Amino acid sequence: MTMKKLLYLIAISLVIIGCKNTKTSEGEYVSQAPSFDEDSAYTYIAEQCAFGPRTMNSVAHDSCGDYIAEKFRGYGAKIYDQYADGELYDGTPIKMRNIIASFNPDAPTRLIISGHWDSRPWADHDSDEERHHTPIDGANDGGSSIGIMIEIARQLMIDANTKGDSALFRLNPDLGIDFICWDAEDCGTPAFAEDAKSGESTWCLGSQYWSGVRHVERYTARYAINLDMVGGNQTVFYREGYSMNYAPTIVDKVWGAAHRIGYGKYFSYDDNGGYVTDDHLQVNRGGIPCIDVIGTDAMSGGFPSTWHTVNDNIKNINRETLKAVGQTMLEVIWTEQ
Repeated sequence: MTMKKLLYLIAISLVIIGCKNTKTSEGEYVSQAPSFDEDSAYTYIAEQCAFGPRTMNSVAHDSCGDYIAEKFRGYGAKIYDQYADGELYDGTPIKMRNIIASFNPDAPTRLIISGHWDSRPWADHDSDEERHHTPIDGANDGGSSIGIMIEIARQLMIDANTKGDSALFRLNPDLGIDFICWDAEDCGTPAFAEDAKSGESTWCLGSQYWSGVRHVERYTARYAINLDMVGGNQTVFYREGYSMNYAPTIVDKVWGAAHRIGYGKYFSYDDNGGYVTDDHLQVNRGGIPCIDVIGTDAMSGGFPSTWHTVNDNIKNINRETLKAVGQTMLEVIWTEQ
């Protein structure tokens, strides 16, 4: 080995060591991930809600889809639009659009962070029965996931002085991130429907389609993390049942990251969550290990109180919850080898 090559290897080793998370002399963990901006994520949620309920076949839905794609594209992502026809529980035809935003799309190792962007057409769990046919804003149930994902994408951009080259961002060059925005997740059979098709097949239509027809031929990923209802008040995240069955090591990775950086009160080890039919189930069935980070009401132990009600609006989004989830996701990404 030549002296020149030896010095080069030493230099590279120092760079690699410097990029890893370190501890202070007192033993306190110091993350190398950038700081997640919860105010920025909140703004992205508010901008989605400003279009109106993002229900299938609506102008608000289509306009917001364009907004989401352009936000990711503006932060340097390659956009794949996956259009497909679907059908609601009552036979109503719908036009679906899964939006996939890829960073470093040619990298061999891929991670997925996903969440749905549509909103519920019916407030069928509202306390006022007269509102059961009212579409909801879906600020938490849909909007919060996308808001966090867009803010993470912003962090993947290079520094301002060279941001014109969108092929560069602060990650391992062999690692790529795909943000998948699922459509038609939240149009499953409403509670008020009688003698109608029911069951899990009426939910998660966009991810059902993607699990069989990928946006890139023979696409796969190391693992996936699905986000759902990640911006509510009094929110805690338990280890969801299907996640523990299909991908327990990924659950450990995410919950460990949260506790490592000080968000253990949000990501609880106290109890396992129940089994939830969500987009992660379709991803797992498609052969990619995927977990669900889904919000639970810390007081009642069930879904957040705004779930499928007209109160799922921007007024009930909690910035601290956004920060806990967003910072945890950045920690996971920045420590991926």
